[in-house]
Amino acid sequence: QNCAPKIDTACRMEEEFIIKLYNEKVAKKRHQMTRLYMDNGLLMWNGNGANGKDNIQKYFQELPRFEHIMNTLVTQPIIGDAVSSQLTFIIKLSGTVIYQDNSTKPFQKTFTVTAQGDKWKIASDCSAASGCWMLSFKGIDQYMDALEGDIP
Repeated sequence: QNCAPKIDTACRMEEEFIIKLYNEKVAKKRHQMTRLYMDNGLLMWNGNGANGKDNIQKYFQELPRFEHIMNTLVTQPIIGDAVSSQLTFIIKLSGTVIYQDNSTKPFQKTFTVTAQGDKWKIASDCSAASGCWMLSFKGIDQYMDALEGDIP
């Protein structure tokens, strides 16, 4: 299978979706975060989780202000039928998160992003800052429940 067109799309999507849209919403327009997630999207954030775009919205609204400085960004197409045979990518990024009090921590983030019509939507979003457990016991239960539900 020729992956070149998907790789070209991945490169464009990195800049359009992650660098511009996602980071802008997290930093300045959190009230619009639901626009970026699938209806049944999954968020895991430092061991805590939210399932469904409305719960994800609520979760982001309750977080203190922060900013991501990215050091690495890698996007790869998923070959096959990962999300209902839609064009789907795995995005991995890492860098530094700067909190309101100017404290910093390294972070890692992994997205699964899929095409819905002419928009990119996040199917899953898993983030952790160094020093935090990626999945707490509560987080593991939520993650496993979500995997048994609608999320592939």
